[in-house]
Amino acid sequence: MRLWRKTWLVLSLVAIATVATARLPARSQGGRTWTVEAVLTQLDRTAGDFHSLAADLEHTKVTVVVDDKSTETGQIFVRRDDKMRIDITKPDLRTILRNGGTLFVYTPKINRVEEYDLGKRKTLVDQYVLLGFGSKGSELKKSYLVTLRGEETLDGRKMLLLELIPKSDEVRDQISKIQMWIDESAWFPVQQKFFETGSGDYFIFHYTNVVRNTRLSDSLFKPNWPKSVTKIKPHA
Repeated sequence: MRLWRKTWLVLSLVAIATVATARLPARSQGGRTWTVEAVLTQLDRTAGDFHSLAADLEHTKVTVVVDDKSTETGQIFVRRDDKMRIDITKPDLRTILRNGGTLFVYTPKINRVEEYDLGKRKTLVDQYVLLGFGSKGSELKKSYLVTLRGEETLDGRKMLLLELIPKSDEVRDQISKIQMWIDESAWFPVQQKFFETGSGDYFIFHYTNVVRNTRLSDSLFKPNWPKSVTKIKPHA
């Protein structure tokens, strides 16, 4: 399995970019009319205050051609200094740990940990992981074309729906577009939907019980596996 797929069947991310296409205004619950430019500006304002995040996570993968849907749940922990941990608890235990330029995938059932050196792919991975979490609008516009699709209600709250088209050919070879629902009151993504290129398949990350800027200890992001674990380094 290629590294991007191994990473993003379980990871999340998304960012924003200005678009030379439709700029549909969205009216917030306070009566404000949003534009892509206004959303990017607001993301710039809030990005500097982002340090960490913890949330419950639901990941759903949909294979369109066979009408198959699989769902797994767990928790995600993110820190601004290139650290992230995802603990999948159902249906099978799994831990995905990102520490700087290294990605680990630990599967307790088979007592195995896979270690990936992100290397030149680090920037590509960064475009997915943390997508919307602490991302500056000015940085996101370098990687995506963004359309504001309007306003929707999700989890009982008002959301701005953004659609992002990757500018990079390498990214577009894997992901054709991304949709992201941003909470207007807190300015973090509540849901991200990634469409795979060519197949029409997609996967969704849905976040609940989000706690922003909570204290996350260094020990949470250390690769502390059992001594008996089998370690492998697959080719990306």
